[in-house]
Amino acid sequence: MAWNGTYKKKLFIPEVNGEGEPFKLSRSKIDLFVECPRCFYLDRRLGVGRPQGFPFNLNSAVDLLLKKEFDGHRRTKTAHPLMTTYGVDAVPFAHKNMDTWRENFVGVQALHKESNFLIFGAVDDIWVNPKGQLMVVDYKATSKDTEVNLDAEWQDGYKRQMEVYQWLLRNNDFEVSDTGYFVYCNGKRDREAFDAKLEFDIKVISYIGKTVWIEKTLNLIKSCLMDDRIPSATETCDYCAYRNQAGKALLEATNRLKEKKG
Repeated sequence: MAWNGTYKKKLFIPEVNGEGEPFKLSRSKIDLFVECPRCFYLDRRLGVGRPQGFPFNLNSAVDLLLKKEFDGHRRTKTAHPLMTTYGVDAVPFAHKNMDTWRENFVGVQALHKESNFLIFGAVDDIWVNPKGQLMVVDYKATSKDTEVNLDAEWQDGYKRQMEVYQWLLRNNDFEVSDTGYFVYCNGKRDREAFDAKLEFDIKVISYIGKTVWIEKTLNLIKSCLMDDRIPSATETCDYCAYRNQAGKALLEATNRLKEKKG
């Protein structure tokens, strides 16, 4: 099926969502704005989104199996062995809304009154320490020869993701630790054969979140969506670069064709 990037969905309408009906804004769309305001504007205001990538079903399988493991310890109120190995004094957080908080397009929700945005995001997991502080946990999966870390620039999106979840939980009146954790699974590539199984090294990486950027960004997003002017393209945005080059090439080809016919 050919890609159709025109969304049949509720877009931001200044006259409706400016001060009246709250506009639902996902964690991933906040990150899209940080990456490229023009791509964000095309998506949320004009209804033309970036082409969707193919689903990473192996990553989804890892997520699902980790959730099953940690849910077992959630029921028994015990620490997972990974917590013990990495010295994390916590247990999986048990709450009646846990399944809802994990549900895509629902997740944890909070209204930011200043922007009139209803922010939401689906968490992978939440742990709780002896002080009663919640700790956001995100599962990640990859396969590389080197040890996993959070040092690459492209992983800044992972950090912002965790920080939005921390902000959402705080705005639901929970006490939330600044420290969150990434459960990072690295598929082993040094085995002699596949043998119908994939083995992983699993590392728990702590991260201290900083959420001060979020409310300022939400207000910038509101200003962007209220403006009829399309934002400038981000220099590093591959999507904008492709659109610009493709548009230029198509225009030149059309002009050459007109000259031939004329």
